[in-house]
Amino acid sequence: MGSTSDKVSGTANKAAGNLKQAAGKMTGSRKMEAEGKAQEVKGQAQVAKGKAKDAVKKVVDRA
Repeated sequence: MGSTSDKVSGTANKAAGNLKQAAGKMTGSRKMEAEGKAQEVKGQAQVAKGKAKDAVKKVVDRA
């Protein structure tokens, strides 16, 4: 995946995770809340990966 697709996928996972967490809280489902938190963390990691790829690309382009 490219840096942009990593960031887009990560943002989508973060949003979906937040929605899942909210739904879990509303329904009292701790399992759904936990799944939502895991998906949110996965999204944060994807966004960070995309930003890291951008940073590496900038360094390589300067060299």
